[in-house]
This record gives sequence, C-alpha cells and structure tokens, in this order.
Amino acid sequence: MQVETVDYKAADASTTLARSLRDTGFAVLANHPITPDRITEIYDGWGDFFAGKDKFDYAVQPPAHDGYFAFRSENAKDSPVKDLKEFFHVYPGCGLPAELTEMTRQIYADLNALGCELLAWIQAEAPASVTKSLSMPLDTMMDDSEQSLLRILHYPPVSDAEPGAIRAAAHEDINLITLLLSGSKPGLQAQDAHGNWHDVACDAGMITINNGDMLAKATGDYFPSTTHRVTNPDAGQNVSRYSMPMFLHPRPDVLLQPGLTADDYLQQRLREIGLK
Repeated sequence: MQVETVDYKAADASTTLARSLRDTGFAVLANHPITPDRITEIYDGWGDFFAGKDKFDYAVQPPAHDGYFAFRSENAKDSPVKDLKEFFHVYPGCGLPAELTEMTRQIYADLNALGCELLAWIQAEAPASVTKSLSMPLDTMMDDSEQSLLRILHYPPVSDAEPGAIRAAAHEDINLITLLLSGSKPGLQAQDAHGNWHDVACDAGMITINNGDMLAKATGDYFPSTTHRVTNPDAGQNVSRYSMPMFLHPRPDVLLQPGLTADDYLQQRLREIGLK
C-alpha cells in the first residue's frame, strides 16, 4: 500500500492526488499554505484546554453537536468498546474558549477552503464515467455548506484500557474528504484490500487526505473509503497525542445517490457511532 506524497505546488499535484486516493484512499499533502508553526501553535493552545477543567463548561448539549465530548464518548461503527479519546467539535458560529477563538476559526476557514480546492482537483481528474453520474460537481456540493466539522482530538496516555479498547477503533469517515493536520505523535494506520495494516507516515507540517463514505457513495466506489484506526502507543511512548481532522460535509440536501441525501446518510451514521 503506497500512499503518495503530493507537492501542493507541483504541476501534476491534482493527478498525483487523484491517483493516490483512487489506489489507496489516502494521500499526504506537502508544501501547502498552512505553515508548521500554525499547526504547532494550535496544538499547544488546545493541549492547554484539554489539560484544564474549563473544558467541562463547553460540554455538548444534545441535540447540538458542537462543543466538548468527554473521554470515551464515541465508538466506531459496530464496535462495542468506546474509543480512548476526548474531543471538541467546531462548527461555524459555535462557542469557543476566548483565547482559542481567532486561531481556531482561521484554521477552520483555511482548511475548508483548501478542501474545496482539492475536491475541484478530484472532480477534474475523475473519468467522465464517474462525473456524469454525480448529482453535481464535487466542489459545488460544498457551496454554502455549514456542515463541515473541525474535530480537535486528545488521546490521553493509555492506562488500564478495557480489553479491545484503542485510541480510535477501525472505522471509515462519514464525509466527502478529510484533511488531517499531522498528529503530534504517530499512530495512524490504514488497511489495505487484503486486511493488512500500514502506518500512514505524515511528517510534521504535512496534511493527510483521505476519502470518506460520502465520496465513495457519490462516485460508485471509484474513490474508496479506506478503513483506518489510531493504535495505542508503545510503553516507552505512552504520552498524549493530539490530532485535528477537518471533515468536509456537503449541504444536507445534496444527493449522494438516487434517494439518498447527505443528511439522510449523516443521521444514519451518527446513530451508529453513538453520537445521536
């Protein structure tokens, strides 16, 4: 399983991205507009937030889905065991800690814009047999969408874990594509077609891109949604891990397939993972 590294500024960037997403469901983006210093700054800021007690003031208030989710709030689809993580959901206009508001809203906007650009690349590189079956171009699905989710994740050091519990059990993402800022520590793995697990290397400052289920459904699995997980650390590296995925979601009314809207599918999946 060879996940390709894509130079954002290269002339063949869109071709390389589409090829890697087609072949593996993953790609790694280098030389992109979001600097390593910005990534470090936002991880440091949110690390302080998760270490404090004020986080409980931002606890999610159902049926809303923005705010703080406590440790072991979520399980992967079909997994009976909760993941070993806590996280914060950021949507447009949601409440944020004052000291983190500006940088978080800016990274949300920048990742959203970058993701829409990458969807346009994927649209341009997909064969006509795929694009003609879409209800609209992939990047157009994002027009005026306020559904995209920035998830700020903290995986605490692992201690006395429930048997079978890991930081993030094997799963597929729900959305179109995910832009994942390089994690503070390793642990991300992707599964190939034969069931083997492979480390997804992502050097500091790079962004991992992966297909979600909505993209797979819309393209008839031309761009497959690859199963992935976050493993528990080795004994000598049992420290916190931070990660920040941006999940690009289309407008709720977008048809992914005849009779299936993006919102229909989202609500189904939220029930499956215990968040609804």
